[in-house]
Amino acid sequence: MEKENKKKGQVMNIINKLSVVISVYNEEAVLDKMYQAVVPVVESLPCEYELLFVNDGSKDASPAILDRLAMESEKVKVIHFSRNYGHEAAMIAGIDYSTGDGVICMDADLQHPVECIPQILDAFHQGYEVVSMVRMSNKSAGLFKNITSKLFYKILNGISETHFEENASDFFAVTKRPAEVLRKHFRESSRFLRAYVQSIGFRKTTIEYTAGERAGGRSKYSLRNLFKFSVKAMISYSDLPLKIASLCGTSAGIASVLLIIYSIYMKIHVGAPGGYTTIIVVICFMFTVLFFLLGIIGEYLSVILGEIRRRPIYLVRDTVNLEKEQEKENEYI
Repeated sequence: MEKENKKKGQVMNIINKLSVVISVYNEEAVLDKMYQAVVPVVESLPCEYELLFVNDGSKDASPAILDRLAMESEKVKVIHFSRNYGHEAAMIAGIDYSTGDGVICMDADLQHPVECIPQILDAFHQGYEVVSMVRMSNKSAGLFKNITSKLFYKILNGISETHFEENASDFFAVTKRPAEVLRKHFRESSRFLRAYVQSIGFRKTTIEYTAGERAGGRSKYSLRNLFKFSVKAMISYSDLPLKIASLCGTSAGIASVLLIIYSIYMKIHVGAPGGYTTIIVVICFMFTVLFFLLGIIGEYLSVILGEIRRRPIYLVRDTVNLEKEQEKENEYI
């Protein structure tokens, strides 16, 4: 279901060509199914299209399958990374190399329903330049993952000045103007792409969808990866953790001074012997707080170091079926 926020005077986007970017990492079990599902949908569209598969350093038979699909159709284009750079790097590469007037980013496991593509194209025609796909339910996710996902967005919205759609996913679409902004200006080493898409402005709408079962294989996101992703997202879009660290440090300092005053008073006026247990507990507590705060600061320093190094987001090993203007050295990596 599409949420309407159309404003008077919106100009219709002309989409002569649509780029569908599909990120791939060890998806040999689903690639043929994905291709067979998406082709009838894009063939029915009233515009040209390209299917841009980005192989994120797969170690299974995915590269060979992609090369075969590209040999069967010139509309299938393939980018092979030199190694695994991550899901978001793959989507960024797809946007960088796309030549369409509209770009749709989605996963290869069919949890992002290809049936939504015509709805996205309709949204472009209505004048929207950014389409966020909001997951209403996920058939393959358990109760724990659904609860933690909702909690993540509530915390993120609570600490960030930018409002993020709850359950927004890496399934999204942009027209040429936002795509160019993402190419040129959002090149951080520490990335949260779905947040970029929601925060760049332009005329935006959301489309709700139900994530289906994986067509094959297994999820590449472990609990550890999801935790790292959540921490990265919060650090990228809020400085509140640093403010909390400062507040905790100040509070701990005040508490320490008060404890010292209390101890001196008790020693002088009461003559009470020193409480070794109390001292040990207080010291352990203070060190716990200290190392927790150092951890927060360390996360921010890690992000800063990554930006200072200016290393490429990805490196391309090989491409298949790319046009001449796409094959030139990419200035955005």
